[in-house]
Formats: sequence, C-alpha cells, structure tokens
Amino acid sequence: MITRVDLRGEAAANLRRPRLDGVLPRARVDVESALEAVRPVCEDVRQRGAAAVRDQTRRFDGVDLASTRVPEQALADALAGLEPRVRAALQEAARRARLVHEAQRPSDPVTKVADGATVTERYVPVSRAGVYVPGGLVAYPSSVVMNVIPAQVAGVEEIAVASPPQAGRDGLPHPAVLAACALLGVTEVHAAGGAQAIAMLGYGTEDCAPADIISGPGNVYVAAAKRLLMGRVGTDAEAGPTEIAIIADGAADPALVAADLVAQAEHDELAACLLITTDPGLADRTDTELARQVAATRHRERVEAALAGQSACVLVDDIDAALAVSDAWAPEHLEIQAEGAAGIAARVRNAGAVFVGPYAPVSLGDYLAGSNHVLPTGGTARHSGGLSVLTFLRGIHVVDYDAAALAEVAPYIDALGGAEDLAAHVDAVRARIPASGPVPGARRAP
Repeated sequence: MITRVDLRGEAAANLRRPRLDGVLPRARVDVESALEAVRPVCEDVRQRGAAAVRDQTRRFDGVDLASTRVPEQALADALAGLEPRVRAALQEAARRARLVHEAQRPSDPVTKVADGATVTERYVPVSRAGVYVPGGLVAYPSSVVMNVIPAQVAGVEEIAVASPPQAGRDGLPHPAVLAACALLGVTEVHAAGGAQAIAMLGYGTEDCAPADIISGPGNVYVAAAKRLLMGRVGTDAEAGPTEIAIIADGAADPALVAADLVAQAEHDELAACLLITTDPGLADRTDTELARQVAATRHRERVEAALAGQSACVLVDDIDAALAVSDAWAPEHLEIQAEGAAGIAARVRNAGAVFVGPYAPVSLGDYLAGSNHVLPTGGTARHSGGLSVLTFLRGIHVVDYDAAALAEVAPYIDALGGAEDLAAHVDAVRARIPASGPVPGARRAP
C-alpha cells in the first residue's frame, strides 16, 4: 500500500541525515517562491492598511467587508448556537491544555553571582499577540484552544484572532471558531485570512493594532507572509504539511498502526506518513489493514494521495536503528508502538511530540491530551519545539551590583575593555570605581 525502504543490514550509527536525505519521503513546500506572491499583498497592507485588507479579501475570499472586526454579538450568538457536545469537548480541551501550560510558566530565578551581585531572569509576556486560525472547507476550533491558552497563561494582555471570512456566512469566520473564541474570553476577532491577515496583524490597520508576535498554522502563503514579516514581528514557526512517524515492532497491532496512518493522511494530500518497523511481517499486516481502512474512510482520495505521494514503510534491524531513522527525519508527531515504549520514548532526540504506547494516538494530542498540537514540521524538530507559554514570553536580565561588587570585577573590565580597544567602557566603570583609593561601600573582611 505504501512504498518500502529497506535499511536492514545498516548500523544505527550510519543512519543519519547525510545517508537518509532524499531516501525518506517528505513533501517539499516552496516558501521562497510563495514569497514573491505574497510580497505585493503584504506591502499593500503596509501602505494602505484596512483598505488594502478589504480589497484583498474581496479578491481572494469573495467577501466585501466594511471592517474586519467581528461584532461581539456575533461571538455571543456563535457560542449560544454551539452544539452542547462540542462545547463540552472544547471546555475539557481548554481545561487540560491550561493545566499543562500553567506548568510551563517559569519562575523568575535570582542568581547570586558574588556578594552584592545578583542577576535576575524576569520572564515578561508580550503585550499583544495575533493568532491565526485557518479556515476554508474545514473549521479548526481546536487551533483556537492551542494558540490562545498558552498566550493567556503567559499573561498576554491583548489577543487578536484572525480567521478567513466565509461568503456563505455573511462574511464571518466559521461559527465554531467564533464560539471557541467566545468560550475562552477572546473578544477581538477579525474576518481576514491568508497573507493579508498576517500583514494586518504584523503592520496593523485602522481596525487592528499591530501585534508583537503572530502564532498559528496556515498554508504556504501564510508561512511566506510570516517569513516576510520576520524581524518586524515575532512568529512561532513556518508550519508545513503535517507528518507522523510510527516506530513499531512485531507486537504492535496493525489495525491501530494503519488507523493512525490514515488519520494523519486525512489532513492533507501533502501529509507525510512513515512507518519504521523491525518486523517485515508487521509491514505486510499493516498493508492489508490499510487497504481495508482506506477503502472505507470518508476522505479516501486525500488519504490515497498522501500515502502514495510522500509516505513509506522503513524496514530496520532493531530499535536502535529505528530511533536513528526517526531522529534523522525529525517528525512532527512520533508514535511508539513497541515493547518498552516508555523507555524508547526517553531516548528520542528529535520530534515535535512523542506518543507512547497503543493508547496515545496522535488524534489524542490534536484535541484532548493537554499537549499543544502546533508543532514543528519539515524536520525543524531538530532545532525547534512546539508552541508553548515560552513562545509568548521574553527573558529580561535584571543586573543588580553594589559598589564593592563592581570594584571586585573592575580590573577584569580594565583588561577586557583594553583588549577590545573600548576605552570608554573602562572609563564608565572607573568613573564609579577609581583605580586607586578606597572603594565606596567596600566590605571589610572580618
């Protein structure tokens, strides 16, 4: 059902990026090319503000809006009309996400460097966050939860959500998205999508003040707009097509493995699915299950395209080799369905999120695990983590030295300032601490 890559006979130590680049499948998204398409859109918003957003929205979404701002009554109406079962699920998802993200909030550590000398690390939230929630054919109220909760826990004072307008809904974003915003207490929501929404959040318009940071997934044009605005505004990541890797041995249930591959492929024709197994028999059994499950799934064409396009079953000799392959690929999601799963999970170096055992599917993480589902894609898990409270915080060093503590290091500053030919640096210290004579406030040895 999916392509096989046979790496048996190769030692784990050899299964690294230089060996596997080009061997393991992954969709390629050309953000660089998309930059040229979004550059004029973003520049137009920078120059003309709300008028440009209105023109772009009419052009791309077929909706003409006098203002991007969604009336608060529309938020209240969406929440009132939300199906009770969905409301209860969103409330529980928010409760669990808040628990996990509250545990991420760092304290402000104070380090005593020497007597009279301290450095405090203050974690300060950004003042305003812009959250992008994709729209179109599918609504993502869960993305509201995943982006808004960490920003709220971080202490962000203002949160503005942008989501594409829909012509069939009076130009408003999907009601499930509006309801999720209302449920979380977000009152500023904008009907804007694509690159123009990112530009609106980054540059600001008459309807929307500029944000300090923008988070949230989107298509290649959203990713390109984030890259274009980098430096003017902080961003979380350039999210690409979703992906899953599953490390499985002969003890894994092929029906569960196949179900999780299908679930990931359901997202997008560009979704990448990688089964890494030590058992060729499991690979055969999973192929049989995939044939059965794909034929019955609702989004069959999408799933078939993803499984045929950039998915593979990788055969390896042992778990060490499986881990090496996974770390080289650095998946967004990694499931471990093998004996000793927890121990294997503890050895993973590169993954956005790790799901341990048969009862922790990626679908759980998408909605109710409490973890965040905004995760690094395209191999960026080698250097980046998922969205968290830390995304919305900045560390500020607060340096507090008294005269005696400064005097203690003054000779070292003399030396380093002299070595770097920065005499004024030395003078600034010596204006406080003369090179000879008593030191103000000096402590005497007992």
